[in-house]
Amino acid sequence: MNAIGVISAFRDSEKNDEPPECMTLLLLDSRQLLAFSTLTRLQSFTRSAKALSLTQSAISHAIKALEDDVGTRLFDRIGKRALLTHAGEALLGHSERILREMHDARAKLEELQDWGQSRLRLGASPTACQYLLPTVLREFKQSFPSCQIKIEAGEAPQLCELLLSNHLDLALTLDPRNHDVAFRTLFTDELMLLAPPLHPWVQRQAITPESFSRETFIVYSRTGTTYRMVEEYLHAEGGDLTHVMELGNLEAIKELCKVGVGVGVMAAWVAEKELKEGSLIALPLGQRTLKRAWGIASLRERRFTLVEETFAGLAESVAEIRGLEVGRGDATMSPDEHSQKTASSTVEAGG
Repeated sequence: MNAIGVISAFRDSEKNDEPPECMTLLLLDSRQLLAFSTLTRLQSFTRSAKALSLTQSAISHAIKALEDDVGTRLFDRIGKRALLTHAGEALLGHSERILREMHDARAKLEELQDWGQSRLRLGASPTACQYLLPTVLREFKQSFPSCQIKIEAGEAPQLCELLLSNHLDLALTLDPRNHDVAFRTLFTDELMLLAPPLHPWVQRQAITPESFSRETFIVYSRTGTTYRMVEEYLHAEGGDLTHVMELGNLEAIKELCKVGVGVGVMAAWVAEKELKEGSLIALPLGQRTLKRAWGIASLRERRFTLVEETFAGLAESVAEIRGLEVGRGDATMSPDEHSQKTASSTVEAGG
């Protein structure tokens, strides 16, 4: 394919928004294009060599190789001057655009290497979004004020899908137990029953498995990880969730619990204010404790950037400040390894 054919292919590709067929046959060398552009501007092999800190022979070889690639002469040598041919003029606009795009790409990459000039695509569970993320991001923005942050809320399975499709960098969530996702444990918490002070369970200080079937449980979502854990736990205890009210707002759940519409199942740190003021009372689910692992999920074998490592460290620090049971895990740990490591703390004997 000669130079005119190359240029025509480029023009056709611009109209169709598709790569030209000749791209499979012809790849223009950026160094040759730089030599071509410089020689076009200076019209002298000697001055072009000096401008690019190369030898005149190197410039000559670059131009010769480019002309061999495109199959036609690009310059007429007239005395000591090098003037563009018709084919050279046709190539010039494309070569300048290519070099400009390459310069812009390099400048953008160098900018991203500067402190905080980056992005962070975060996923977070509803609980983390409401009660953890604001404090973490406030501290994070002090360190990386120029970092662009995108947040996607969702349950652990949904966040895993977004990680695997490369729509998220990190997810602050419950352990998803997904073999394709790495999980770094930040802290664990214990699920408790939340009821108003005058609730019969509070008055008797005794909860039987049979009484669960008569009580209304107000939950955030039936499809979430927490609901599945509670359902499995109560079934093992001999109780069932017979009456369930689904309400996708944690604050609203606590308000309904206060007025006796039902009971909630949450970690104490999520209802810290209500427990301190005495409007809600935390009760154990049963004879055994039910614990959850919270942490940072990411693609397996993916190294954290400085921005991501800082976010993870701040999330752990905020958890520690809030008095949560902090325990940093291995970012490359598999779900089976997590199960073995946390088997004694996820559901353990009370007392």
